[in-house]
Amino acid sequence: MTSHSQVLLAPAPAITYLRFKRILDFTFSLMLLIALAPLFLVIALAITLDSPGPVFFLQERVGSRRITTHAGFVWVLRNFRMIKFRSMQHHADETAHQEHIQAYVQGETGEGAGRALKPVHDKRVTRVGAVLRRFSVDELPQLLNVLKGEMSLIGPRPVPLYEFDAYPDSALGRFAATPGMTGLWQVRGRCSLSFQEQIALDIAYTERQSLELDLKILLWTVPAVLFCRGAE
Repeated sequence: MTSHSQVLLAPAPAITYLRFKRILDFTFSLMLLIALAPLFLVIALAITLDSPGPVFFLQERVGSRRITTHAGFVWVLRNFRMIKFRSMQHHADETAHQEHIQAYVQGETGEGAGRALKPVHDKRVTRVGAVLRRFSVDELPQLLNVLKGEMSLIGPRPVPLYEFDAYPDSALGRFAATPGMTGLWQVRGRCSLSFQEQIALDIAYTERQSLELDLKILLWTVPAVLFCRGAE
C-alpha cells in the first residue's frame, strides 16, 4: 500500500474558521446520518437485490489533515478509507479506469480538451448504481468520514492512489484543505471539466476558503445534484 505524508505549505485560513467548520461538519453529518437512515436502508436493499456483493464500497483515498506546529500549521497528505454505496459490479476490474484517469490527467481522453473525469458508458456500473451515481446518492455514506474528521462537507475531493500518482507537482496545492464531499469544481461542472480546470478551481478554493464560500458551495450543490449537471 502506497503511503503519502508530504507536507504542503499553503496560505493559512483563520483558525477560528477551521474550528467552527469542524463543529458544523460534526453536527450536520450526525444530523443527516440520523435523518437519512431510512433512505440508507432502502438503498441497501436495492443494491442487494440488483447485484451480488456488499452494500458498501471502501477505497483507499489520498486527502490531507492539518498539523499544528510552533510556527502555525501545515497540511500533511494522508491515506484513509473512503466509504460509498457500491455502484459497480463486485470485484470489478479497475485497469480500464486507471488508464482512463492517466489519459484524463494528461488531457488525452478524447472528450474535448481532455474532459470527462469518468468513463462514458462504464459497463462495470450496475442498474441501481447508475441511478445512485446520477444523483450522487452513492456519496452519502461519506457522512461517516465527515463525522470521523477524515473529510469535511466542503473541500477538494480525495482521490484514489493511482490518480494521485499521476498528478504533476503543480496540482498538489489542491490538497491544502480537508477533503470534502462537495467542492468548487463539482458545482461548476462536475465530471465535464478538464483536469486543468478542476485543479484550478480546487486551488482557488484552498486559497480563498472561508465560511461564506463554504455556504455558497453548499447552496450551489443542491441544483447541481438535482439537475445532474456534469454527472456521468
